[in-house]
Amino acid sequence: MTLQQINPLVIFFASILTSNMILSNFLGMCSYLSVSSEFKTASGLGKAVTLVMVFTTAINYLVYRYVIEPLDLVYLQYIIFIMVIAALVQIIEMVMDRFLPDLHIKLGIFLPLITVNCAILGITLFMVIRQYTFV
Repeated sequence: MTLQQINPLVIFFASILTSNMILSNFLGMCSYLSVSSEFKTASGLGKAVTLVMVFTTAINYLVYRYVIEPLDLVYLQYIIFIMVIAALVQIIEMVMDRFLPDLHIKLGIFLPLITVNCAILGITLFMVIRQYTFV
């Protein structure tokens, strides 16, 4: 069975249950364990990490395919990926500060630490190494 034959719904549920980056590879557990005393705080951080993970992977895919590969900048890919991750985390932090100030205060230092979360960079690198398509 090729990747084109797999139903997107199967991929969606597999990513949640069986192929979950956090649960199957144990990447990025520190941020989840650190704020897990309150459901609202843990849920907010989980949503922020998921948002960053989805958008940075999509953006980094486009950057890799249309900037890094054509310009032969593969030796700079880690730095470029981390810059994209850091920029997106900063944007999300500013949005949360503006629209969800209580959650922003509760998350404190753990929100900017999403930038150095190994799961975020790990999923981008898995995408490159395994040569996944955009979808």
